[in-house]
Amino acid sequence: MEKMYSKPCGSAASFWKGKSVFLTGHTGFKGGWLSLWLQTLGARVTGYALAPPSEPNLFQLAGIDRLVFSVIGDIRDGERLGRTLTAAEPEIVIHMAAQPLVRESYLHPVETYATNVMGTVNLLEAVRHCPSVRVVVNVTTDKCYDNRDLDHAFREDEPLGGYDPYSSSKACSELVTAAWRSSYFNPAEYDRHKVAVATARAGNVIGGGDWARDRLIPDCISALMANRPIRIRNPNAVRPWQHVLEPLSGYLLLARRLYEQGCESAEGWNFGPDAGDCWSVERVVRQLCEKWGKDCRFDVDQRSHPHEAGCLKLDITKAKTRLGWQPRWGIEQALNATIDWVQGYRSGNDAAEICRAQIEAFTMTGWLHSH
Repeated sequence: MEKMYSKPCGSAASFWKGKSVFLTGHTGFKGGWLSLWLQTLGARVTGYALAPPSEPNLFQLAGIDRLVFSVIGDIRDGERLGRTLTAAEPEIVIHMAAQPLVRESYLHPVETYATNVMGTVNLLEAVRHCPSVRVVVNVTTDKCYDNRDLDHAFREDEPLGGYDPYSSSKACSELVTAAWRSSYFNPAEYDRHKVAVATARAGNVIGGGDWARDRLIPDCISALMANRPIRIRNPNAVRPWQHVLEPLSGYLLLARRLYEQGCESAEGWNFGPDAGDCWSVERVVRQLCEKWGKDCRFDVDQRSHPHEAGCLKLDITKAKTRLGWQPRWGIEQALNATIDWVQGYRSGNDAAEICRAQIEAFTMTGWLHSH
């Protein structure tokens, strides 16, 4: 029987106010949303990442470089990363910098491993030599499991693996984190080192402000905005779809739990949707078209493509029972929020304000005040 943990006291806003946070990958889609959320909560954020990966991008549109202390740097440059981390004197480190795309990893496998594996090594080594750090959350992926394409929801204690270079590199990042936790941040010696290290494995995130290539929703939105048919590669592939704020809420909650309760939660965690929101690609696209309205159509790209898993689901029982974390928005609400964001942006509304309004709407579901 799993041990039940008490919830932290006080509100999330009071916890994060004034906290020094070092966030890698802050120029990306998820990193941009998390930067805005942390800034809204009153945290002092230092971001470290490559230049934004797309044009346009949320980082520039939302003026995130004016909201956080932004350093454009490569996670593969361990020396510069270490200097930047030490100078920032963070209490909490959230590691999101990565090469995040399966198809890109087939084209650039060496770069993918260098970024996702050695980048993790560099980050953890920098933490080892930075006395201010108390918490590290390494964000990996739902694809880090040894996926045999069965209709099965992965639990955190199941074998890691990966067919493609991206998935494999993220499994390696998990193993690196476990090795550093055992060797340098061992929970049995927490009173000496005072650092709690965990990993977070999230589902397939969607939301406004994502222009990455070869991701379903950005590809759909680009086609819709150009009034051309959506082309989908794997209509029957099943994924654990969730709005970007869902896993971010999990990262924030996990980081807080580690800070307040030490190593009790220093392990791997799944943050995904409820089982009913694991939909096929075709079902997601049909629903998106229905919500978008007229002039929306799709077809299946019959060309040969690199292997991608046919079915991927996460078991989130542990996060529910031990952290008290719950998904708040189902897939339909996530799609609505994504379309609302895009339409607001097309109407000339400020990107940062659209994000803040959606963060406020999300927190009103109870996450912010109950955790």
